[in-house]
Amino acid sequence: MLLKNIMISGESSDMLIEGRHISRIVQVKDGGIPACGADVVDCTGKTALPGFINMHTHAGMALMRGVGEDISFHDWLERIWEIEKNLDEEYVYNAVRVACLEMIKTGTTTFNDQYWYMPMAYKAASEMGIRPALSYVICDRNVPAEAERQKAECMEMYEYAKNWGETGVFLISIHAIYSVSEPMILWAVDFARSHGLPIHIHLSETSKEVDDCRSAHGGMSPVEYLDSLGILGPDVIAAHSLWLSDRDVEILGSRGVTCVHNINSNLKLASGYMFRYNELRDAGVNVCLGTDGCASSNNLDMLETMKTAAMVQKAWRNDPSAMPLEELISMATVNAAQALGINAGKLEEKALADILIVNTDNYNFLSPGSFEANLIYSAHSDCIESVICDGRFVMKNREVESEKEIIASARKVLMRIM
Repeated sequence: MLLKNIMISGESSDMLIEGRHISRIVQVKDGGIPACGADVVDCTGKTALPGFINMHTHAGMALMRGVGEDISFHDWLERIWEIEKNLDEEYVYNAVRVACLEMIKTGTTTFNDQYWYMPMAYKAASEMGIRPALSYVICDRNVPAEAERQKAECMEMYEYAKNWGETGVFLISIHAIYSVSEPMILWAVDFARSHGLPIHIHLSETSKEVDDCRSAHGGMSPVEYLDSLGILGPDVIAAHSLWLSDRDVEILGSRGVTCVHNINSNLKLASGYMFRYNELRDAGVNVCLGTDGCASSNNLDMLETMKTAAMVQKAWRNDPSAMPLEELISMATVNAAQALGINAGKLEEKALADILIVNTDNYNFLSPGSFEANLIYSAHSDCIESVICDGRFVMKNREVESEKEIIASARKVLMRIM
């Protein structure tokens, strides 16, 4: 497939995709790339971006929008756990299809997920054509029998995921320090590291989590507690990382942890808003962006997440230069690819062909501002006209295959479950 006359970093270029990868990029002024039998797509007036990578989701919650509005985080969590007692494979399969539909429509080509019934999530994402990073979730709630069951199931899911090849990423998730016993945390980390797997965990999401941890563990914060156990390292992806002391930031940086900022979820549940982006970045932390699940953020729109994250950061710091545009783009693309160990998040030869085609022929781009400024602060995700993942179109001209059937099927399952 040959994308002709597409803007890349401000230059009109041709981009050749062969198989799953970008094979050549040549600027038009340098002669471009001849068709040579390729499927030519005229992209005049359009701009290419790397596909977004949503680094913290619960895709199975895509049918739970609005189930816990206007209540505190811990009350909300109890409500979610009550609902989840009724879930089954059919529900998760349909919910993840809806999540993937929304993510495709809003430009996400890879998502880092933490939820139940992982095989159903993989089936749904594979059918939709985007790349899942899926976790087996450790959440024993201090029940020994449940811990033993989860150990056996985790090993079973690891064997199952070996069949994915390069079509997905398998991780181990530790739900949180308040929902997983210390022996199980240690077992999960040992299992992950002995198999070379990333570790995904909710960390310091609320002030209550921090206060409870200090009471239970001799005054240590959640970051200090995990570090005392030898948990933190460059293989750890810490979602939220919101309530952090200077010492926490120092530890996270020295251990090379990836932190995921989930601004809309944090705001909506009133968990907090003073994410310490500058300090984390300067300490050496790899910072990424995520939406969280639809039960808290209510959507999976990474472009909205980027805009909100930047504006809130500027506001609470009283600094309009906080979280600049180029860093926002990196947080949503290449930083995340680095954390997952995939060659994506960039428009370069040999990189995975995960590409957004943005239509700039509309009023949001009629200004002297940069493309990035107009995209993040002016436009909405409907400017993303087409999406390529793994070298093939998963959306073309705003159309996704079987969209109406996906919604109708999910509605039937939702009526039964809820």
